[in-house]
Amino acid sequence: MQKRTLTRLFILLAMVTLLSAGCAKKAAMEDSQGTDGQAVEETQVQDQPVSGVVEQQVTDTAVTEMEPAMMDADTLVRKLTRIYFEFDQYVLTKESQDTLYANAQVLKMAPALKITVEGHCDERGSDEYNLALGEKRAIATKNYLISLGVSADQLSTISYGEEVPLDMGDSEDAWSKNRRAEFTLQR
Repeated sequence: MQKRTLTRLFILLAMVTLLSAGCAKKAAMEDSQGTDGQAVEETQVQDQPVSGVVEQQVTDTAVTEMEPAMMDADTLVRKLTRIYFEFDQYVLTKESQDTLYANAQVLKMAPALKITVEGHCDERGSDEYNLALGEKRAIATKNYLISLGVSADQLSTISYGEEVPLDMGDSEDAWSKNRRAEFTLQR
């Protein structure tokens, strides 16, 4: 009886060692050679859950890689980060280009996603001037995304000028937050 218990304990220990090392069936079968038929039978039964764990890991990996395609449109749009512009400029800064690169990766993984690039300005300047500047910001953003491989069919632009501020303050800090391009879901 003790020999049988020791054999089972040895097999169990071998199985745990093999599972933690990433080896499955072959090594477990080699460790069980030389024992009676019953021990081999128990090892084979113990191996069955291992394949289930491996299959689950493969499935989880596939789900992670497909995740952006499976997200709803609102969730994907929330993954897009706004960019900011310097005063009276529509040229993209290095920081904005880096942000747009990350945004482009999201958009390329979801080619059915249609977004609107919104151009915004601070309150300084006339309404007409700010509408034109907001449009230039939106177009510059769109063109850069297209240059990164995003389909032009996914993108449209609109300018809000100074009409939709992010920060209602009257300071350089507030104005810098309002000079931006944002991404919304096309409706």
